[in-house]
Amino acid sequence: MLIYKILRAPEWADLQAKGETAGAPIDVSDGFVHFSTAAQARETAAKHFTHETGLTLAALKAEPLGDALKWEISRGGAEFPHLYAPLRLADIAWVQDLPLGVDGHIFPKDMV
Repeated sequence: MLIYKILRAPEWADLQAKGETAGAPIDVSDGFVHFSTAAQARETAAKHFTHETGLTLAALKAEPLGDALKWEISRGGAEFPHLYAPLRLADIAWVQDLPLGVDGHIFPKDMV
């Protein structure tokens, strides 16, 4: 299963430069890296990244993250994946630009 992280341009650049990150300021504050499933990613973008450009969508395979990945109740009572470890560049399966269109961010067509 793939899980997704939306990164702002400075966050993506920092991850590329350092090879790992504790995440965005909200991740550091909460003590874990926030992720979304494919079904949750659009709502996450709309709620937390409205009108933001220059975003990158990173996909990671959930299983190799092992016990550091916890599924916890969050927005609307849904379980969200939270990583209690640094986000490592080596764990990313693929990245793609997440452009902003007239009706919100444009996600890959193959995401549910």
